[in-house]
Amino acid sequence: MNQLHKATKVLYLDFDGVLHDDEVYFHPRRGIYIKTPGRTLFEWAPILEDLLAPHPDVGIVLATSWVRVMSFQKAKRHLCPALQERVIGATYHRRWMREADFAALPRGVQIAADVRRRNPGKWFALDDEYAGWPDWCRDKLISTDSSSGISDPAVQQAIKVMLEQM
Repeated sequence: MNQLHKATKVLYLDFDGVLHDDEVYFHPRRGIYIKTPGRTLFEWAPILEDLLAPHPDVGIVLATSWVRVMSFQKAKRHLCPALQERVIGATYHRRWMREADFAALPRGVQIAADVRRRNPGKWFALDDEYAGWPDWCRDKLISTDSSSGISDPAVQQAIKVMLEQM
């Protein structure tokens, strides 16, 4: 069992607009692909891996539509092994939630609900979606630009500061 299963420090992680450009689509024959020329899926994941390396006690909760669209396990498998090891769950649970109801909620509300259920001691979120976040948890959001994600040095600095404060 993952030693981080009951992590008290949690990162809520979106994929699109965070670990790669937001222009990601699915086609039945092509699969998942990125539309932006010169961009690749998960191209910025090594940045997150490096930022988290000094903090082995931080678990990851997947806060991405990939879980809803493909499944928790398939979404998790797209991450590099070092990040996969940190994954302790997802905000969406097919068995406990109606997909349409969950999808209709802003991501911040989805994460806030998970925070209430999971009750981590400390947490923050990486997401390119700022709208719809409840006021009580906006200070836990590191908002990324959908085209530069965590490749932005200012975002990387914000992540470092948040991790040090945890």
